[in-house]
Amino acid sequence: MKPDMSVEIGSLKLRNPVMTASGTFGYGEEFSQYVDLEKIGAFVTKGLSLKPRAGNPTPRIVETPGGMLNAIGLQNVGIDAFIQKKVPFLRSVNTPAIANFFGYTPDEYAELASRLDDIPEVAALEVNISCPNVKQGGIVFGTDPNCAASVVAACRAATKKTLIVKLSPNVTDIVEMAQACEGAGADALSVINTLTGMAIDLERRRPVLANITGGLSGPAIKPVALRMVWQVARAVKVPVIGIGGIMSATDALEFILAGATAVQVGTASFVNPGAAQEIAEGMEQWLAARGIADIKSLIGALEG
Repeated sequence: MKPDMSVEIGSLKLRNPVMTASGTFGYGEEFSQYVDLEKIGAFVTKGLSLKPRAGNPTPRIVETPGGMLNAIGLQNVGIDAFIQKKVPFLRSVNTPAIANFFGYTPDEYAELASRLDDIPEVAALEVNISCPNVKQGGIVFGTDPNCAASVVAACRAATKKTLIVKLSPNVTDIVEMAQACEGAGADALSVINTLTGMAIDLERRRPVLANITGGLSGPAIKPVALRMVWQVARAVKVPVIGIGGIMSATDALEFILAGATAVQVGTASFVNPGAAQEIAEGMEQWLAARGIADIKSLIGALEG
């Protein structure tokens, strides 16, 4: 008997819980020759801004033990080019496309949410709040609950689509941030974004990344991500999407047990471009082998 792998995130219905993470899957089309997009639950675009961004100078990626650091700098084509050049592909795919986006003021976030709300091919929005608020001394929106809530509220007022907020782990209390975003109107929470780190070239006595610091992702962060998903899922009523070091079906199912309704596969796609599909298929096989009829019965089913 085939298990029911479907889940719901807000008004979004997914055929299975596996999504791809923003910044690791292009705009979807780039990976379409490696992944059958209709075998995964959804895919998330690179983060979009009002204007195109070239990103940070190189080097901006470095491999680390158990993961990688990136300081890409949110390079993207901008909302206008996205609509003109990237959206046509989305019409050919029967899988929800989620647009990740960011800004530097609440008004910028709201404008982007409104623009994306008008695009029928975009099924849902994911807000990246790991950006500095230029109107409040550069404080990162995602590290202050009041700033985060102001962004989420502005986006909520600008869109009727499912609104997912991607939380930064670089905070003292992830639960406080989660509850602030839920209270401001988030339909779901993506947990977690990358952890801030750095790498040093000993012989040159210089940072490896031109930006000095970058975001750590990959298997090294999985224990931190699992802990944060577990904490957040127990503290909010909206669905949680687990992210952080998911390389296998086993990893993904651990996040489901911890309380995630869905997961996102990121760094794994750099190692194996077909990872998301393989993970989705592996999850289904695991349930079938154990006679588990519905993936939803495992959500938050951690014992002890």
